[in-house]
Amino acid sequence: MNWYYSYSTWLVPFKISDRVSAQVQIEGMEVGLTLGLENKEGSLNLKLKDCGSHVEDISIKLDGGASWLYQGVVDAFEEQIVSAVENAITKKLKEGISRLDSYLRNLPKEVPVDEHASLNVTFVNDVLLSDSSVGFETNGLFIESASNPIPNLGHTNSILPVLCTNSSKMLGITLDQAVFNSASALYYDAKFMHWIVDQVPDQSLLNTAGWRFIIPQLYKKYPNHDMNLNVSLSSPPVVEISNQKVGAHILADLTIDVLEDDEVIPVACISLLIQASGSVNVNGNNLVGAVRLDDFAMSLEWTNIGNLRMYLIQPVMWTLIETVFLPYVNAHLSKGIPMPIIHGFTLQNAEIILSTSRVTVCSDVAFGESEKLL
Repeated sequence: MNWYYSYSTWLVPFKISDRVSAQVQIEGMEVGLTLGLENKEGSLNLKLKDCGSHVEDISIKLDGGASWLYQGVVDAFEEQIVSAVENAITKKLKEGISRLDSYLRNLPKEVPVDEHASLNVTFVNDVLLSDSSVGFETNGLFIESASNPIPNLGHTNSILPVLCTNSSKMLGITLDQAVFNSASALYYDAKFMHWIVDQVPDQSLLNTAGWRFIIPQLYKKYPNHDMNLNVSLSSPPVVEISNQKVGAHILADLTIDVLEDDEVIPVACISLLIQASGSVNVNGNNLVGAVRLDDFAMSLEWTNIGNLRMYLIQPVMWTLIETVFLPYVNAHLSKGIPMPIIHGFTLQNAEIILSTSRVTVCSDVAFGESEKLL
């Protein structure tokens, strides 16, 4: 450490100045603090319960200029200097804890997913503290974007275990299947699970001529007419998670529409029960997925073109599900949902663990150098 001073006045015809260097060494410094962390109305509240510092010894050696004079002053006030250092450390700690508390209080209570939905990340239940970790539980369910302020919802004391097999991972996030089913219900209620299919890879399937050997009476009544497939889910898809896989059960009605001039004529409706399974991965800070068809069953709801031979229609339905329905779903699932990660942190080397009704993401995290937490 170097310091310099200069002094002059009209009473003295010359300038007084000096330059001195100092070496400061602190030994036996201890800093202790006791913190309290609690959930208060859905936000985290950090309290400083006790804070202090102790310096065993401080050595200040001056060199240069009139250091022999200054050294005596420094030695005489050594205890006061030690006390000032301890007080300065304690003050800085209190300021830092206060800033961290303000940051935690102002963490967002919802994370946008898209223009229609957000994740409710209001904290629920008590904070879990152990010798090596701290655990939080959030509501986690999907809510409509721009909805009313989030209430402090009552929540059952069902603490989710974080089942990371690798104890060296820095972060574990467990998501209950209720999170995914809340997304399913929200988008279903918002009327997003209804599609008019007018383009398919095999476009001949959207003309009655392509069905003349499958449903002859359809072609006979409407020869060479274009068609639409009106797909509407009859209930929200149900997600079920087990140790082996993520599964989904989907109920849908497929209505065959014939286009005649400017008129859309519904001619038959087929009910579908689709059983699918999927994979879950992490892309950046998003949890993404993809589904594949395991099996499906179908039944005729109604028809105005006579009886239909369902065994002939079944291979066509399989093709439509594989080439139209699932690619559409997977295109949306590939966008993923944001994980509840503090801004500035990025997941690294993440792994996925499936357990009964839950998905756990175990990951290391990195903090961007350009980002500032406080």
